[in-house]
This record gives sequence, structure tokens and C-alpha cells, in this order.
Amino acid sequence: MRCSPDLRQRVVDFVRSGGSKADAARRFKVGEASVYRWLKPGGLTYQRPGPRRAHKLDWEQLRRHVEDHPDRIQAERARHFHVSRHCIWNALRKLAVTHKKKDGLPRT
Repeated sequence: MRCSPDLRQRVVDFVRSGGSKADAARRFKVGEASVYRWLKPGGLTYQRPGPRRAHKLDWEQLRRHVEDHPDRIQAERARHFHVSRHCIWNALRKLAVTHKKKDGLPRT
């Protein structure tokens, strides 16, 4: 669970005023690794986890590719777009594109 910016600042102020890092961790009930991380330059700002770069895959182009080639499997689409199969699977899921499992033939 993320600590509040106020708590982070109090821990950093405590250490910078002469307290030890281990003592700060015990006093404020946080991990020592967190104290070390918060003391680094830019350590007080929260960085959201997740991708930090733009998508390599153009989702609109993928949607058009699915419409033009509905019979292709995910591995073939991955090779076409030069990405992993998991990337294709994730993008199709987020675009709500599903594989139609019924072939239109009556059951016997």
C-alpha cells in the first residue's frame, strides 16, 4: 500500500535532521528500503506503475486488420505487427474484439 506524501516528507525530514535511516523506519513503521528510496533525488514523487512509453501497436490498424482478415489467428497477427502474441491478445481484449465460435452450420 502506498504511503501518503505527508508521511514520506516527515521520514525524509527526520533523516535529514540527523536521525538514522533504520530509526526512521522503526519510528514511522515503514520499510528501510522505502526510506532509502525516498531519500534518492526524485524519490518523494509517486511514479505510477505500468508502461512508460507509447504503444508499439496501433489499435485502429489492428481493428481494420481483424475486419479485413477475420480468419487469422493471434500468432499470425503478432507476426504481421511485429509484436508478441500476448500483446495482440491484450489489445483484442481491450478493444472488445472476440472470436466468433459459431460457424453458422446447424447442429446435428
